[in-house]
Amino acid sequence: MIPKVKICCISSPLEAKQAISYGASALGLVAKMPSGPGTIEDDLIRDIIQTIPPPIASFLLTCRTDSLDIIEHQKIVNSNVIQIVDALQTGSYDDFRREIPTVKIVQVIHVVDEKSFDEALEISEKVDALLLDSGNPNLAVKELGGTGRVHNWAISRKIVEQSKVPVFLAGGLKTENVRAAIDAVQPYGLDLCSSVRTDGKLDPHKLEAFFNEVNRV
Repeated sequence: MIPKVKICCISSPLEAKQAISYGASALGLVAKMPSGPGTIEDDLIRDIIQTIPPPIASFLLTCRTDSLDIIEHQKIVNSNVIQIVDALQTGSYDDFRREIPTVKIVQVIHVVDEKSFDEALEISEKVDALLLDSGNPNLAVKELGGTGRVHNWAISRKIVEQSKVPVFLAGGLKTENVRAAIDAVQPYGLDLCSSVRTDGKLDPHKLEAFFNEVNRV
């Protein structure tokens, strides 16, 4: 099965249109973060989402950790998916089912060590999908994505094999390694940002090369 591709750090309606034209089935819109690339204001996120046609998924990346705050954030921008990039601290996943039942919830798991495997399987019971990334939420300034680093794909493969829900793979994916990543992990979807950009802007040549590699699987 050819994995779905999510292009993250979308910064304009033009970038959204470009990514979709090359084959993206999901777009990531990055709200305020403690670190990492691609952040834009909520007003712009909302404006871009209004231009995204169905059935393309619009992912709001939020670092809020209270379920009701996250719900409030989603209602501001009207995305059809929420990507929670940090661990939920207050409230519960049940709050999303009650308040915004049609919005899909994707929880990011930062694959640091074997503990990440247990965390992923536990949370997979409560969300619509997992996204495995290479951040480190334990640092003084949290890394919550966009690191450009590859993590331990062996742990990711174990998570994919036992997760109750689809799993996206993120972290350092690029044209040169994407086929190896697919072979090693067998994810439902792929998520990338910087490797298809030049000087911060989406690069059509890099997009085409990446999708060509994915479609050769």
